[in-house]
Amino acid sequence: MDNAFVLDFLRRLAANNNTAWMQAHRAEYLRARDHFAALVTEVLRQATPLAPELAGLTPAQAMFRLHKNDRSQTDPEPYKRRFGSGLVPGGRHAPRAGYYLALSPGGHSWLRAGRFTPTPPELAAIRQEIHYSSDEFHRRLEDAELLRHFPNGLDRSGEQLTRPPRGYAADDPELPSLKLKSFGVGRLFTDEEVLGPDFIASVVAGIAAARPWVEFLNTALEA
Repeated sequence: MDNAFVLDFLRRLAANNNTAWMQAHRAEYLRARDHFAALVTEVLRQATPLAPELAGLTPAQAMFRLHKNDRSQTDPEPYKRRFGSGLVPGGRHAPRAGYYLALSPGGHSWLRAGRFTPTPPELAAIRQEIHYSSDEFHRRLEDAELLRHFPNGLDRSGEQLTRPPRGYAADDPELPSLKLKSFGVGRLFTDEEVLGPDFIASVVAGIAAARPWVEFLNTALEA
């Protein structure tokens, strides 16, 4: 694998984000994609003994397309500025919580763990689990090992409700969390970290640290 080549390709794509440039540089795109697939393969190889539920997952099942599927009329760029993967049992689109690894230059590479933009039934199930098992919810999010790898804790910066969800009281002590529409933790990596010798080890350690949190969410989703 060559993370430097991947980051360099993505830098050039960001400066030339159009179909004509991509067609002229398709060979480089395929090479960069292959290097990212090799990274995902090695992360899975090292992470599976620590998270056995990832056994059998392949890069093809995990990797997202570079082409945007949800581009709005105001978005002129047809391609994402990152290579991304969803390390989720059953594949990237499986209705479960999991781990998400992306490479993007300029310090925008990341590892995330959780369930992001769940469907309304999934959202209801997660909220119910938080309501019924609030002590366990906090215990897993406040775990020292989790916070060592994801020091910002639960990401509360995304879209959320302005009012209590239906069925929950306005004075529910868990209301700030119940209003969320995504449930995850995340951390960024600098380009230097991505290119360093310990990058894969850091990713694998982050997956191991986040596994109890991911299991909490899957308890709700699989009920």
